Amino acid sequence: MSEPHTCTSVRNLIEWFVHDRFATKTEKLTADDPKYLELHQQFDPQTWLADAARRVSQLQVVTHSLKAIHPDAKGTNCYVEPGQLAQSGLVGSNCLPADFQGDVVGNAAALDVYKFLKLEWQGRSLLELAIAFDETLIDSLSQDRDEAENWVRAFASITEPKGAPSSHARGKQLYWLVGDDPSDNGNFYLLAPLYATALTQRFYDQVSLNTWYFGDQNKAARKALRDQTPFEGGYISYPNLATQKLGGTKPQNISQLNSERGGQNYLLASLPPQWSSRAVYAPMRDTFRAFKGRSNVRRIVGELKRFLETDPAKNMHTRDLRDDLTAMLVDELMLFTFDVHSLPPGWTTHEKCQLALEEQYWLDPGRANKDSEFAEARRQSDWHAAVSSRAANWLNRELNYKSPLNFGDAEHHHWKRRFEGIVTEFHRQLDDLQEALRDEDDEYEGDAA
Repeated sequence: MSEPHTCTSVRNLIEWFVHDRFATKTEKLTADDPKYLELHQQFDPQTWLADAARRVSQLQVVTHSLKAIHPDAKGTNCYVEPGQLAQSGLVGSNCLPADFQGDVVGNAAALDVYKFLKLEWQGRSLLELAIAFDETLIDSLSQDRDEAENWVRAFASITEPKGAPSSHARGKQLYWLVGDDPSDNGNFYLLAPLYATALTQRFYDQVSLNTWYFGDQNKAARKALRDQTPFEGGYISYPNLATQKLGGTKPQNISQLNSERGGQNYLLASLPPQWSSRAVYAPMRDTFRAFKGRSNVRRIVGELKRFLETDPAKNMHTRDLRDDLTAMLVDELMLFTFDVHSLPPGWTTHEKCQLALEEQYWLDPGRANKDSEFAEARRQSDWHAAVSSRAANWLNRELNYKSPLNFGDAEHHHWKRRFEGIVTEFHRQLDDLQEALRDEDDEYEGDAA
């Protein structure tokens, strides 16, 4: 649609809008085409206004929508002024400014009615005039006073909820405990979350439309950061920004603002804190000696050894405590593995490294990206089984040291099965990652060719 010219009256603005839509619809038709004549009648201003007043009931202006939760959900949408929300100190819809954009949900075929109501005259939209029951708008719509008033009421109703509050089977629902007794159903509220579409639009505008992020100033700042050169002024970044696509090929089926965004909805990263490990040293000679050097490992092994030396009764309590302590050791082995994986890839190529190949495959997976022979040998190796067996041997030795326990093959088999679960999972995940990286490289080389 072209930009409106300065209109001296509301009536001129209305006629301009209807004529512009008619021109768009008929730009490929000739004047003698039957379809042209049909559209000419349909876009007579009074005919179009009457139809728009009827179709406006198919739309609702909202700040929080249900369609974004699931496109087939049918239930209550909400329109809430930000000033009516509790100022909790958290970022949310309560932070929106007075000039925020409301969204529209409903029949996508009727969205032209909302575009009509968004037209501005002397700094106020036609919707604002309708809500205020403005006399100028009433006089401009029709010479029939009753007809004009009915149309104004119909247009103003676009902000009102449709029917009684309700949820839907395809919407999300969750029980929220508000009392102290979770066994009492009366201590729960049933919540039906809605999508904060007005807040989403504000953030989208800040990232995409404003100059803050994609503007020349920010581009120059990012270049200076890459080049490590001085730069005066601020710098804005959204680390790990993600995009959620809503509506597929028909974003207008979700809402008007979603359609204007092409279905794109930005998501800020919601990630757990990054693990800050102590200084990590490469275990060049004895992996499990380095593993035992961790204070938590020594404590857990000591507790397990003291418990087993008491010759506890062979019952469920004993098995549970033994397995709990073993599970804690498995967790420590996982953390140890993560720590060693943070070392620069290829550290096992150092001349001082005396680790068995299976342990190199386990602890230095990044080397496979640079060493094809290492990668192939690693793929063909059952290193996860060998590592699990060595972990079980190590634990047997620790428990038997200066102890009457004298554990042997049966205990070794038990410990091995417990360690094997986590080590096998590492094997699977690392192989999946390597496969994905290879596929990505192959695809890139294919595109380049």
